Amino acid sequence: MKQESPKALVREFFENTAGSYEKVVSLTTFGKDAIWKKEIIKKIPKCNSILDLACGTGMLTFRIAEKFFDSRIIGIDVTESYLNVARKKLNPNQKISFLLCDAEKMDLTTKFDCIVSSYIPKYCLPSVLIENCLNHLNPGGTIILHDFTYPQNMVVKTLWNLYFVILKVAGQLAPNWKDVFENLPKLIKSSDWVNDYKNVMKRNGLHVQISYLTLCSSAILTGTKKI
Repeated sequence: MKQESPKALVREFFENTAGSYEKVVSLTTFGKDAIWKKEIIKKIPKCNSILDLACGTGMLTFRIAEKFFDSRIIGIDVTESYLNVARKKLNPNQKISFLLCDAEKMDLTTKFDCIVSSYIPKYCLPSVLIENCLNHLNPGGTIILHDFTYPQNMVVKTLWNLYFVILKVAGQLAPNWKDVFENLPKLIKSSDWVNDYKNVMKRNGLHVQISYLTLCSSAILTGTKKI
């Protein structure tokens, strides 16, 4: 991977991919992304306000709104082109707002019952992101983070490595996704985000739970703020 911080890769990965993002995510995860998002939503407690970090085109945001249709929902992202795609899908009756905002620097002057995100952990500093989340979380609130994990089982790991070799070749046919297919596997391999965030959450007094999905190729980390 290039000598850049994970956060610096966000613009490189997603600057020109908004139009094809949803289709690529579905295809490259063999439809598992939709299943993972259902598992994320299952962990969201009954609440009145939800913040979706790095919401992108709103794939998770709109699914949350289907279940929590009376809740106030805000999605934030650092890529305007992705937010524009999300805004075009908005129904006037939905209580959803999309804001251009960095999750590590947000100051929304409001608190939420639940803060959720899919695919953000590997890009951020755990101490910074969790501190900012806690500043925006109501007492008894929940933080739910999901991302890829590098499997430890040797057979699964071998298949995982082979699959990303295939994706790297496919990237030659999809120039906008070339950098993602080439560098994302290296980022996933180098990240120990589950343990890093778990430790930060525990140091901040959160009750932590971990769920591994699809042969440990992704995980959901849940932290609940004690009252």
